[in-house]
Amino acid sequence: MAKIKLDRQMRRITLKEFVVRQMFRRAANPIIKVRALRDVCLRAGDGDRIGILGHNGAGKSTLLKVLAGIYPPTRGTRTIEGRISSLFDIALGFEGDANGWENISFRGYLQGETPRSIRAKVQQIAEFSELGQFLEMPVRYYSAGMMVRLAFSIATAIEPEILLVDEVLSVGDMAFQDKARKRMREMMAKARLIIMVSHDLDSLANVCERGIWMDHGSVRQEGPMADVIRAYTESAKGVQVHAA
Repeated sequence: MAKIKLDRQMRRITLKEFVVRQMFRRAANPIIKVRALRDVCLRAGDGDRIGILGHNGAGKSTLLKVLAGIYPPTRGTRTIEGRISSLFDIALGFEGDANGWENISFRGYLQGETPRSIRAKVQQIAEFSELGQFLEMPVRYYSAGMMVRLAFSIATAIEPEILLVDEVLSVGDMAFQDKARKRMREMMAKARLIIMVSHDLDSLANVCERGIWMDHGSVRQEGPMADVIRAYTESAKGVQVHAA
């Protein structure tokens, strides 16, 4: 069973974390709280295909990271039943001094694989990545494209019950992107529950039946995907929209 339940979620982060973490690190700086999510409630279960849209800074990615367990909520409850696969920030968290083979195992464990299950998938992951002899090299010498190839190959090797996707991935050259899109379609077909964030409204319309419009950390509208997209685009054009 795949199931998600959020009750009155709130996520507060500092301005450093939200905007300028790398620019202002002095301890004397005042801490400014930013409310990234405001009383967000969500119920999702088997068969749901949910698309989340909204302007930049609306809270879409923060919501996904709360669902994935990356960000703990400041207030509210989060209940997840099912195995989660998160396809965002996939190139983060590699061990730079370890080679590609070793990182396949490390990342597999982080995704919930057992040593036995990841061993059974190592060769398939290596072949899909098309990195060949570069897998013998420490990943700190990888280009950004090589890193994303390896990360995508590992992240999509598991069969998730709950799939969280932030934007459509662009991975490698044209031929590899075709492979990646096919792999994504296969994952989406197998997943019991999908929650997808994107600015590509056509992708949301093609994949999702249910939509959520996030606005300044709150749910502005929820309903059939086509209705939510229509309301969002009309709002962007300056047409007055009343949430259902």
